[in-house]
Amino acid sequence: MSASASSLRPDVVVVGAGLIGLSSALKLCQEGLRVLVIDRDEPGKGASFGNAGYLATELVNPLSTPDTLRRAPGLLLDPHGPLALPPHYLPALMPWLLRFTLAARKKNVDQSQRALAALNARAVGAWQRCLDGIGARDELIASGYLMVWEKKNALEQARRHQAQLNEYGIATELLDADAVQARDSGLSRSIHHALLFPNAHQVSDPYRVVQRLVDAFKRAGGVIDRESVENVAVTHEGVTITTDQRRIEAGRVVIATGAWSSRLAEQLGLKVPLEGESGHHLTLTDRAGALRQPVGSAERNVVMTPMTCGLRVVGFSELGGLALKPNPKRSRTLKHHVSALLSDNHGVDQARDWMGFRPTLPDSLPVIGQHPRHSQVQFAFGHQHLGLTQAAITAELVADQMMGRAADIDLTPFRVDRFEHA
Repeated sequence: MSASASSLRPDVVVVGAGLIGLSSALKLCQEGLRVLVIDRDEPGKGASFGNAGYLATELVNPLSTPDTLRRAPGLLLDPHGPLALPPHYLPALMPWLLRFTLAARKKNVDQSQRALAALNARAVGAWQRCLDGIGARDELIASGYLMVWEKKNALEQARRHQAQLNEYGIATELLDADAVQARDSGLSRSIHHALLFPNAHQVSDPYRVVQRLVDAFKRAGGVIDRESVENVAVTHEGVTITTDQRRIEAGRVVIATGAWSSRLAEQLGLKVPLEGESGHHLTLTDRAGALRQPVGSAERNVVMTPMTCGLRVVGFSELGGLALKPNPKRSRTLKHHVSALLSDNHGVDQARDWMGFRPTLPDSLPVIGQHPRHSQVQFAFGHQHLGLTQAAITAELVADQMMGRAADIDLTPFRVDRFEHA
């Protein structure tokens, strides 16, 4: 441990060194606070490492909707479908699935849509401010995004989706097959139509962004220690964090440990229905130039993003807890889809695969805000498929609350105790 961390009581300990934790830690450090980040792993090696690298600001619909519930049996039965529920885990998952089902009620869907739209509308601006502040704006790329359909009879679906997005001020252009090829010849000619999002952004490589955040955080005086946090307790003076190596007294704590956050929340008297959703990706290391921009398939539920590390393919979800092991079937599914979507399948068989755990809540909203009884404890977790997208704006909201500034959006939908009143 560094001398600065051992000799000074931290103002804030951030538990978690993923994109959410590091973005928040950097912002708090820039506010003039002494900040210590603790994680059992290297920074950015969890779910942050494996994301699609694309700021999915158009994702304003929660996962739980009546349409999702209707389609779920077909998705589960499809051998190349995007979803799996391991039978052995179903008994443990049932309470979460019940909450997920209830979240599909209209009033809940409407609330989640408004809350997601509010966060996502501010996401790109927050990332621009974050990266501008550390001289790393080159990591954010104004790439555009294509959502594609292969089936002719899905044209009306695309038009309805376009109309909904227009209500949220999200610009799109409907492209026919020829326009898709003119935009990106790296795509298969099986694509019948697409929505182009001309204002969309991606990052060069999410892990490289993490490294830039780490460097900036350390330059600003922040400290990162690799330890496992075993307990968090509140005191009259602040908080006590017990790790596998020591006890740390601090003024405040931010819990940003992704899919593992519910354990620490429970120690503080809160039950949060957080599930570990295993996500999978492929990286085709020699196909970085295969596409012009990120491409998502509305029918296949995969996203492909050209990055400096190669072509990243993301798109499988498995609700099976935090003990699941990588499954070769998931990689074969992703290879099946990317082979169908690209104009050629060069490099698919040599793709590197990866699995990590996303923090998933029934209503698709993250937890952002203070403990209802202990203001020295703040939470920032549960961002599910939008961790990269919402990291920088979450950091600003965490800092605003900690510094006593009013947030410019309503944080009520993101409160940690919202499920206790459901």
